[in-house]
Amino acid sequence: MLRGPKYKVCRRVGGMVFPQCQSPRYTSTLTKEGARGGRKGRPKQKSEYGTQFQEKQKSKFTYGVTERQFVNYVNAARSSKKGNPANMLCQSLETRLDNVIYRLGIATSRSFARQIVSHGHILVNGRRLNTPSYSVKVGDKVSIRKVSQKSPLFADLKGKLKDFKFPKWLKFDLDNLEAEVVYLPELADGDQTLNLNVVVEFYSRT
Repeated sequence: MLRGPKYKVCRRVGGMVFPQCQSPRYTSTLTKEGARGGRKGRPKQKSEYGTQFQEKQKSKFTYGVTERQFVNYVNAARSSKKGNPANMLCQSLETRLDNVIYRLGIATSRSFARQIVSHGHILVNGRRLNTPSYSVKVGDKVSIRKVSQKSPLFADLKGKLKDFKFPKWLKFDLDNLEAEVVYLPELADGDQTLNLNVVVEFYSRT
């Protein structure tokens, strides 16, 4: 989990990778920086390496994983013979339990989803799990513990999710607050602000 100046990270990687960077306050900092003139001189054009590195950083921060975790995901995707490496990388990131909780709208951010999972509020196939990096599989059922449903964390959750647009690869039972993994996500189901093909290319250089 990243700790540090999130505004600075968002400006550096060129994306709104944290909820804090999606606020009017963050936009105002960009406006003020532009009014002060920002960097002087002509903007320096990024090299291919620089562009790929920036995309890698943006992807890593978006999903909230460490460098070691991210490298492991990429290496597994590149060595897999099941399909396109970028598609496999997408599956590894999207099927993380914390990301599933975020995709279901139970948490407003991935960092909040990690807290929910870490505190033991989530069940997978009826078993309590507190590992945010746990990878769900097709047929797995993800739900909120009955005891936890009474917590203020999930107050009026059914009402909030009534009109929520759930991912196609997750089937959600609103009455029981339980989701089922229908199929493994593909690139089209992932974060469309990221280019995971470029990320794989970056690691292919080394």
